[in-house]
Amino acid sequence: MRILFISDVENKGLWDFYTKEKTEGIDCIISCGDLHPDYLQFLVTMASVPLFYVRGNHDHHYDNNPPLGCIPIDDKVIVHKGLRIGGLGGCMRYNQGKDMYTEKEMRKRTRSLELKTFWKRGIDILVTHAPAAGYGDLEDLPHKGFECFNDYLNKWNPKYMVHGHVHKEYGGKFIREYNHPSGCTIINCYDTYVMDVKTSGGD
Repeated sequence: MRILFISDVENKGLWDFYTKEKTEGIDCIISCGDLHPDYLQFLVTMASVPLFYVRGNHDHHYDNNPPLGCIPIDDKVIVHKGLRIGGLGGCMRYNQGKDMYTEKEMRKRTRSLELKTFWKRGIDILVTHAPAAGYGDLEDLPHKGFECFNDYLNKWNPKYMVHGHVHKEYGGKFIREYNHPSGCTIINCYDTYVMDVKTSGGD
């Protein structure tokens, strides 16, 4: 399965200058948050494939203007063509805005997701907005990663964790991929990232 991951910035090549060839061969699209709902609606319409998403810390407007035709996966583990995909949107709480969580609050969400992971007999890809602590996060509170994500990875061993939130332009050395001690590959999909994943087939 070929997956197009998107996050944080609306790629002009996929919106203003879209051509059908740019999403040819893509089996599904996954958004890691902080994207305009019109962008998601455009892509799901033009690419004619399922689009799954978690919310970023700037997606409060989804409450009144959700991306139509797209499938929210926050706090869920869904199965798509044999691929088990879990979602945990939001970032570290730095004010009282929506879609922000303290470490304690996010840990409660990961524990809930663990039960759903158990019933699906595991997970293949964890989709988040924020990174895991120590793997592509930054020192400032808004971009600090969650320790509970590391605990989840160590317990459930997904093959991939894919997130956004930390932009390439934020300074420091931007690294796309990290190897986690659990064996998981952690990927920052800021802007766009295409991944080929083997699946067992079926739904």
